[in-house]
Amino acid sequence: MYDLDKALKAANTVRMLSAEAIQKAKSGHPGMPLGCADYAMTLWYKYMRHNPKNPAWIGRDRFVLSAGHGSMLEYSLLHLFEYGLSMDELKNFRQWGSKTPGHPEFGHTAGVDITTGPLGSGFASAIGMAIAKRHFAAKTGLDKANLSNNKIYVIAGDGCMMEGVSSEAASLAGHLALDELVVFYDDNRITIEGKTDLAFSENVAARFAAYNWRVITLENANNIALCDSALSEAVKSDGRPTLIIGKTKIGFGAPNKQGKSSSHGEPLGVDEVEALRQNLDMPKGEFTVLPEVTAFLHERVEELVAEAAEWDKKFQAFIEADAERAKLVGTYLNCTVPADIKAQLLAAAPLDKPIASRASSGVVLQKAAELVPALFGGAADLAPSTKTDIKDGGDFSADTPEGRNLHFGVRELAMGCAGNGMALYGTAIPYTSTFFVFSDFMKPAIRLAALMKLHEIYVFTHDSFYVGEDGPTHEPIEQIAMLRTIPGLTVIRPAEANEVAQAWAAALQADGPVALLLTRQDLRPYDAETAKKVDVSKGAFVLEDDEDFDIILVATGSEVSLALDTAKLLRETDVKVRVVSMPSQELFMQQDLDYREEILPSWCLCCVSIEAGTTFGWERFVGKDGLTIGLDHFGASAPYKVLTEKFGFTPEGVLARISEHFICTDDDDCNCSCESDCECGCSDEKCTDR
Repeated sequence: MYDLDKALKAANTVRMLSAEAIQKAKSGHPGMPLGCADYAMTLWYKYMRHNPKNPAWIGRDRFVLSAGHGSMLEYSLLHLFEYGLSMDELKNFRQWGSKTPGHPEFGHTAGVDITTGPLGSGFASAIGMAIAKRHFAAKTGLDKANLSNNKIYVIAGDGCMMEGVSSEAASLAGHLALDELVVFYDDNRITIEGKTDLAFSENVAARFAAYNWRVITLENANNIALCDSALSEAVKSDGRPTLIIGKTKIGFGAPNKQGKSSSHGEPLGVDEVEALRQNLDMPKGEFTVLPEVTAFLHERVEELVAEAAEWDKKFQAFIEADAERAKLVGTYLNCTVPADIKAQLLAAAPLDKPIASRASSGVVLQKAAELVPALFGGAADLAPSTKTDIKDGGDFSADTPEGRNLHFGVRELAMGCAGNGMALYGTAIPYTSTFFVFSDFMKPAIRLAALMKLHEIYVFTHDSFYVGEDGPTHEPIEQIAMLRTIPGLTVIRPAEANEVAQAWAAALQADGPVALLLTRQDLRPYDAETAKKVDVSKGAFVLEDDEDFDIILVATGSEVSLALDTAKLLRETDVKVRVVSMPSQELFMQQDLDYREEILPSWCLCCVSIEAGTTFGWERFVGKDGLTIGLDHFGASAPYKVLTEKFGFTPEGVLARISEHFICTDDDDCNCSCESDCECGCSDEKCTDR
């Protein structure tokens, strides 16, 4: 029996703890926790299946606070429901080293299922959680054993509804009939600047109904009994995702700030916190929890733990009944990757003729999918071009959740966030794919994946100006530097099929997100001897090496073959060359100093980087006297072979740039930057024979 009086005291305790922690921190967002406390307490107490003694319990419902600025709502609940978040941690809200950062962070605070903050991203990631849940259940038979009826609960706000990613994600969720989703929209009609009608006047209910969502209107979400009634209806699926539009008052209970934008993003003030306490008839003394509230919630915690144990028994019996099924379930729960994955993928790589790296990736993907059941994903309406369909994998749909090919539609940002949710659910290694230039649309999601250290793979094709006739709108130039600036993201740009296979192996064995950058144009494979030198896991390696070399050419992706061809021309002029492939700057920088010095020795001042993208960042590898060859301007529309000539990405063009930069002549205008007495005979005091 849900005791409404005790539940109200518990909800008011959430309000007080939230307001007090924010006041103590002198920063934060009290309005949302105060407004949503009644709904959240009802959800966590009566409807949400969770296990405070095992926050990572696989059978739990997921909770997504998409309006992450209201983090004290979640922290208060975690404390009260005995997740091990101490009162001292609430008092240290937003302070250095606390478990209560300004926005919820996955992996930092027990019980937090996702990092949120950028509005709408949590909402969109919840769609990925629902997809992963449904796929896992269908592949393992949990759906038929009545062991997969968990929900994905979301609390979103006006900002989430305004951000475009929520529209993308809601459209996809409705199309897929993801009835696991129950979203509470905190419709308080207040934003930082004032009332929402300053910029937002659409009919949200009509919008979501058009997306094929069931819409429940909760006229007063500051009434616990009405919250209970709305949730009772919401958990009874009608085959569609559910949106509860909850009419709340921001800052509810604060007599002078309730319903005002001033309660959104700043502390209430000492006097107003005390006024809130009196208005809610709460006990004196900061950070106080009434004994009856503690007892009320402790009793429920014990019930939740017992319910989880009962589910675990059924789950254990389910997997023990079939050894093969138990093994399959384990491969999903552990996201198992074979130890010899690199060797197996190399054996599958197409090495007999020139082939675009997007195409060789497509071949390798088939083997990877065979070896790694948890590998699961798709593209933003571009799978035929990005070569990311799993053959015979079937399409994921409302009717066929066992399908391994996801069709995200033209929704890159929602796709990126959904990939995050899939990884967070814990039973998938998701991959998502689009043209590289459109990684711009995905950047916020990629950043969050890196922040959460999620294991997922991005397959970005059409990776340079070689896209050709499509022109500068589709020719990525600065995107590669953008990805490389994201901490924790590994970027790999393989040069041919051997490197592609190893890149996939590295991505599948990574402990964070990985982006694979692939070509549309064909790339010739290495010969057998050169292929033996490839080690993508090291980030960079020597492909060709003349004894006592004079110059180093470092290249990535499609420009590695250009570097090899340029090396031939240099040798014809009696210049000794080392050619280095560097598919991943990040992996290279993870190697010890000795290895890095071995590949790019500091004594060699003649170092050239070649990459069909911005030269930004390459100076740290070639040095202050080195040469960076790239494209620091936008591309153009023309056949790619024409662009190759125009932009100087030919062996002759690269040789000319090298000659201009490094090789001095015997004349008074010599301006090479070296010391005197060089063999060329020029009299410039700055010259050395380089």
